[in-house]
Amino acid sequence: MPAARPHAARSLSRFLVRSRGPIAALAVFLALFAFIDVISPGPLTYFDISYQISGAAPLALAAMGQTLVILSGGFDLSAGAVVSLVNATLAANMDPMDFEASVLLWTLVGVGTGMAVGAVNGFFVAFLRLQPIVVTLSTMFIVQGATLLVLEQPGGMISPTLGTFYMGDAVTGLIPSPAVLLLVAALAWMWLKSSPYGIALYAVGSEPQSTAATGVRVAWVRFATYVLAGGFYGLSGVFISAQTGSGDPLVGNSLLLPMFAAVVIGGTRLGGGRGGLVGTIVGAFVLMIVVNVLLALGVSAYYSTIAEAGVLLAAVLVGAFSRDSVLMEALRRLAGAVRARRAGSSVAQRGGADRRLDFVAGRGTAQPVAAGFFARNAGTLRYSLPAWICLVLVLVATQALLGNTLGNWHFWNSLLVLSTFLVILALGQGAVILTGGLDLSVPWMIGLAGIMCAGLVQGSDVALIYAVPIVIAVAAIVGLANGLGVVALGLSPIVVTLAANGILQGAALLYSDGTPSGFASPLLRTLMTGRVFGVTPVVVLLAIIVVAGTLLLSRTPFGRRVTAIGNSPAAARLSGVRVGRVTVGVYVLSAVCAALVGILLTGFAGQASLGMGDDYLLPSIAVVVVGGALITGGRGHFLGMVGGALLLTALQTLLAGTNLPYAFRAIVFGCVVLAAVLALRDKRS
Repeated sequence: MPAARPHAARSLSRFLVRSRGPIAALAVFLALFAFIDVISPGPLTYFDISYQISGAAPLALAAMGQTLVILSGGFDLSAGAVVSLVNATLAANMDPMDFEASVLLWTLVGVGTGMAVGAVNGFFVAFLRLQPIVVTLSTMFIVQGATLLVLEQPGGMISPTLGTFYMGDAVTGLIPSPAVLLLVAALAWMWLKSSPYGIALYAVGSEPQSTAATGVRVAWVRFATYVLAGGFYGLSGVFISAQTGSGDPLVGNSLLLPMFAAVVIGGTRLGGGRGGLVGTIVGAFVLMIVVNVLLALGVSAYYSTIAEAGVLLAAVLVGAFSRDSVLMEALRRLAGAVRARRAGSSVAQRGGADRRLDFVAGRGTAQPVAAGFFARNAGTLRYSLPAWICLVLVLVATQALLGNTLGNWHFWNSLLVLSTFLVILALGQGAVILTGGLDLSVPWMIGLAGIMCAGLVQGSDVALIYAVPIVIAVAAIVGLANGLGVVALGLSPIVVTLAANGILQGAALLYSDGTPSGFASPLLRTLMTGRVFGVTPVVVLLAIIVVAGTLLLSRTPFGRRVTAIGNSPAAARLSGVRVGRVTVGVYVLSAVCAALVGILLTGFAGQASLGMGDDYLLPSIAVVVVGGALITGGRGHFLGMVGGALLLTALQTLLAGTNLPYAFRAIVFGCVVLAAVLALRDKRS
């Protein structure tokens, strides 16, 4: 008996260590719950508690699916789009007057729809071994397009039967149905966690190569994970349908940021191998109650995305200080570098470092300098030329389908003007991707820049003198913050820039008070829409950016260092590259480019609008990938990205000239990106 007590104590200790994330989240939730009870005008009733649980349930269900993907070592950016698709499907097909609609049938429809999308994601990620980020980002836009085909605008009706079942009480006045749903999901996870699949899931997320060596079918585990995750997204969509009673093709978009926040708050480690779904449920309730606390204190709802982003970053930072975290490893490495520098053993050989970068960046060659142009640039041409060849094919198709376009200068002028936005974004996003990162803060950096520019200028050309530098300076600060989050704190670029996007969204709402004011000055309008000798002035700016971007990323030490970091940060560091400084620099460049696009868009449209940058996230990545760059970094040329920008703009022009619905553009863009990644992927992957 005495021997059993130490064993029990050790078991309890191990349990507490493994569950410290969910326990900490639960403690935060209870503290916030007690606080909101204190500041509420009266005691919390059963109705209040039931309402809180119902409000958190959709996020908790979707975040549980995201947790499965993250445990496997991936990311899923299509989750919110799947929720929207399920909601739209139910709203467009259910009979609101059918008071005997089968709850089981429509739940299976929703879950099955989500699992079907998950199967597509899983196929590309698990069996074709494409990067989860680019796959799920592409399917996000494909699914969004499909959703608009199902339900073009908010509307439709959900049978009251669904609402009664999911929003009612399992036990009248005692247990809300949403609580039972989450409990059943948690119990199912506890069983699944101990199953062979659950054990394999953690192993795959921790050490996929070692796991494969033991005989585990890693590809099938990953495939099953995306399918199961899709089922959770589908169930979340069913619950939202029951909650709202109608359809909205954009209802799931706002879930993406809080979804990742709930996962991290619940103790799941980004990168896979540690965490669980129970903690995610607690994390979702923490986020829900944070927003409720803000509302109870009379804080503007515009702060909600800022609060969610702040909570996400705080939770990631807390996890980053664990002993085996990337941040702690970076701090140990920094301390070692400082000691070496003090000992005089880390004198940088700058000239030699830059000469060695051609080999680190994968451009080392045994061919003589006098070799022909095509021989010396075979690798670059191999990946950059397809975009230009496809551009020619699209232009020929445009001529065949829409008539006399290629001989019309107005067509070429419009093509170049519209391509300017993507070319500028390609310079910034391309530099980030070449280092192996990704900038998801582009949409609201564009939006905030446009709103600030219009608000400061107010139609005055003189005001441009100080408005543009102010906007660019703000963007540089945002890029600096993104870069420092990635470099100094060792955080995932996806998490940092996604959180930054939420903060920028809140900042834009606060700055404009929800209604952007002001308009572009005549000079800015002339730059974007005027004509000088038949040419829109911005075309000259486009030519300057193409030349400058090509020189920056191909002919300067900065460009060589960017590519070297993408190939191998460790090798680049050993070659004398200041990896941290260069990485921060590319995020600053990306933010400045996004801000410039926001300014130019304001001039093009005459005014700014909320969400004006939302349509540019996928294209900003698509032009880089279609232009031949490797999504994992280390390979790409800016001229290929320019070809990708022209190709996608020409493709969009072609689609706009047909009778196809607008939703098809998102579907085509997503398919083009997937095809490009598949065709131009690194054969060694």
